[in-house]
Amino acid sequence: MTTIDIDADRTERIVHNEGFDLAVYEYGDPADPTVVLVHGWPDTARLWDAVVPLLTERFHVVTYDTRGHGNSTRTDRVADFRLDALARDFFAVADAVSPERPVHVLAHDWGSVQVWEAVCEPHAADRIASFTSVSGPNLDHLGQWVRARLSRPTPRNLWQPLTQLMSSGYTAFSMTPGLDRVFRVVAKEKRWQRLVSLMNDTPPDTVTLGPTFRRDAIDGLLIYRANILPRMFAPRQRRTEVPVQLIVAGRDVAVRPAGYDDSAKWTDRLWRRDVPAGHWMPFSHPHLLATATTELIDTLDGGEPPRGLRRAETGRVAAPFADQLLVITGAGSGIGRETALAFARGGAEIVLSDIDLDAAKQTAELITAAGGLAHPYRLDVADEAQVREHAAEVLAAHGVPDLLVNNAGVGQAGGFFDTSSAEFDRVMRINLGGVVNGCRAFGAAMAERGLGGHIVNVASMAAYSPQQGFSAYTTSKAAVYMFSDCLRSELAGRGISVHTICPGVVHTNIVNATAFAGVDAAEEKRKQQRYDELYRKRRYTPDKVAAQIVKAVERDRSIVPVTPEARVQLQLSRLAPAAVRFVAARVKLT
Repeated sequence: MTTIDIDADRTERIVHNEGFDLAVYEYGDPADPTVVLVHGWPDTARLWDAVVPLLTERFHVVTYDTRGHGNSTRTDRVADFRLDALARDFFAVADAVSPERPVHVLAHDWGSVQVWEAVCEPHAADRIASFTSVSGPNLDHLGQWVRARLSRPTPRNLWQPLTQLMSSGYTAFSMTPGLDRVFRVVAKEKRWQRLVSLMNDTPPDTVTLGPTFRRDAIDGLLIYRANILPRMFAPRQRRTEVPVQLIVAGRDVAVRPAGYDDSAKWTDRLWRRDVPAGHWMPFSHPHLLATATTELIDTLDGGEPPRGLRRAETGRVAAPFADQLLVITGAGSGIGRETALAFARGGAEIVLSDIDLDAAKQTAELITAAGGLAHPYRLDVADEAQVREHAAEVLAAHGVPDLLVNNAGVGQAGGFFDTSSAEFDRVMRINLGGVVNGCRAFGAAMAERGLGGHIVNVASMAAYSPQQGFSAYTTSKAAVYMFSDCLRSELAGRGISVHTICPGVVHTNIVNATAFAGVDAAEEKRKQQRYDELYRKRRYTPDKVAAQIVKAVERDRSIVPVTPEARVQLQLSRLAPAAVRFVAARVKLT
């Protein structure tokens, strides 16, 4: 990991407020728009070490140690940690570093809680241009949310506050005099770094702590005693005119995502991004926080809102896949074409590819004619270098996909000994290699972005159906099935769902183009026509598979046997695998 010395280009000042000296650190050009970063407990301004360098090229970035932390004035008085006092500190810093223009704010944990206090003050919009809140609610809003749920005691409304109470159980320890001494055992730098890294799935060396960490961790507990009970038992109704962006951590150990569900009641403009992350996102997701903050600032300054921010705006009525980008392979015909059309009808922007560029263009024309947006490309999914180049082009031109559908594939039939090694390898390179190449090229970008997503890998009922005459095809699809299982486990922590689609007998042109080993051209053509006719009579069309793919994404289903025979065969393969092998040894389909 490369370490950036952010201290080399910073200036320091002391801001005085109500008898407290606040240590303030500034980066970048003061003439640029100002972004103030506010830390929570048990951190100092060092919380933002990985975020600051990502913002300084565009903004005047300001961090500061809140009262009782770091190099700011210490105190052991509970009243000094009341939110109204901390909010006045924030305004004092904002006035000092940007006296003529309102500031933008990015705040975390108790830093976010105190900025919520500030933005709900009268005329706060005159001094605060935007507020990006990370893992820190408005305590009044949270208290109102609890009251609203308990006033309508349905099972769901009772369960949500109960889970929040369990998540907040540690606050009882924080508010109990004397028990803070026990915390001294935990409040050791290395131990805390390991704990935070485990909760946030990030290496310990990303967890940056200030030299005063141990003292801050103990003294800072007073913030709980000063605010939790008064605000939760007597919450006020407070609104803000400041535009607010919520970054909600799905695995937050302190605040459950449901606790933010009523935030739109108290804000004029609200965006909400749910992120599959832990509580300390400044350590684990610095790029995401910097990007989200920048996108909101640029949009409020009159820029075109990017796809992700449009999707995050609350109260907006939109199609189920509006402002989402779908990348799909093998979209020139059959299941790929119908899947592209289905997601386009749901509002998605489509990047589609096929080895036949004309076929890809035809699919794009169908989407455009229906009012959608599509971008056709030629792509051989078996060529890893070509897939990497394609991904680089797509990421630069259209952004990171929200949905990836690896659909491209070919059919192959004939006895194993009649199938040449070249033909066997070709099927594996396309059917398995194409899926692996797509996941590697696009999945890595999706994981790094940190916003989750969906990867759909099209396998087949053949993946769990041993049969004579289809060794190459069946092996490739079984490999896709297992690869998807492995990838699903790896990406679960990133919030990326992997869906394995297993069609059965579906009438597509893959049958008409299937290569038959061990026969001459005339016999191959006869077999292709015969099976194409049988599949046509089955009357299961690609649009039905596409509908199942859309449903799998909407309902977050992992394994999807599409046709009735695919569902039956899946259960037989699990319950009676010996019987499946017995039939396969005695029935030849080709």
